[in-house]
Amino acid sequence: MRVAVLAGGRSSEHDVSLDSAAAVREGLAEAGHEVLDVQLQRDGTWWYDGEELALRPGRGLLDSDVVFPVLHGPFGEDGTVQGLLELLDVPYVGSGVLASAGCMDKVVFKDLMAQAGLAQVPYAAVLAPTRETVDVDGLGLPCWVKPARLGSSVGIVKVKAADELEAALDVAFAHDGRVIVEANAPEGALEVECSVLGSTAAPEVSVAGEIVIQSEWYDYEAKYTPGGMQLVVPARISPTAAARVKELAAAAFTAAGCSGLARADFFVHGETVLLNELNTMPGQTRTSVYGKLWAASGLDYPQLLTRLCEVGVARFHHERAYQF
Repeated sequence: MRVAVLAGGRSSEHDVSLDSAAAVREGLAEAGHEVLDVQLQRDGTWWYDGEELALRPGRGLLDSDVVFPVLHGPFGEDGTVQGLLELLDVPYVGSGVLASAGCMDKVVFKDLMAQAGLAQVPYAAVLAPTRETVDVDGLGLPCWVKPARLGSSVGIVKVKAADELEAALDVAFAHDGRVIVEANAPEGALEVECSVLGSTAAPEVSVAGEIVIQSEWYDYEAKYTPGGMQLVVPARISPTAAARVKELAAAAFTAAGCSGLARADFFVHGETVLLNELNTMPGQTRTSVYGKLWAASGLDYPQLLTRLCEVGVARFHHERAYQF
């Protein structure tokens, strides 16, 4: 296949995207695909082979068979680029507009999962214009303040005392006008992740891995610094909890309407499994978890990338079969 890989973007995760996309291009080439390196600059312009691209609705993208948008955060993972690719009328890897937007917004995602009856930690949403008071007593301390629509742990603050809340909100509001305040996971809970692959109706789930870090929490440095975290596979949880992780990952993927890929994150404490989030375009750097978990499940990286492209093409043709 002729695959256009999108790299960079306008968000604060621009550099992470460049690293992820480099790994994706290498893996696709190893699998025998023709790879097109499309660079999205911080100013929003798209470039290929030293020239700025002019995008025309309905005309595809560089005659590619499928587009792989290896973009993280706003203007890439939040449904915006997905909408543009829909207008270009080209198949692409990953979830569509609605699922991408819904999973990117932590408040919307948790509301959707609550409606689906999936277990998660208590939370509260805060909007910048009103900045209503959060019931810290109801959520408990410590708690976590996060921008609602950002990834890679950017802008997150752990609040250990009630008088720290306002300063934490200031940090989060610098990144987003919507903020979520989440209760802490149960004391001693493990951070467990698994990778999801396939269609909305029939997702496949990898073996679960356990995230072990030396720092206080799984922050940006731990995620992207070599040696910042250790992935233990399989996760050191009971067979019952492991089965529940897989069950919840598939249920969340389907409930959110995801397609292609996602990384599902959980807190596991004994037999209790709490869903944290779905990441619809997880990192693909050398330290990233998504591909490692599939490798541990018997699917190597080039094969995985081929599968993702195939799912994207199949979804495109399936959806174009409907009459609009």
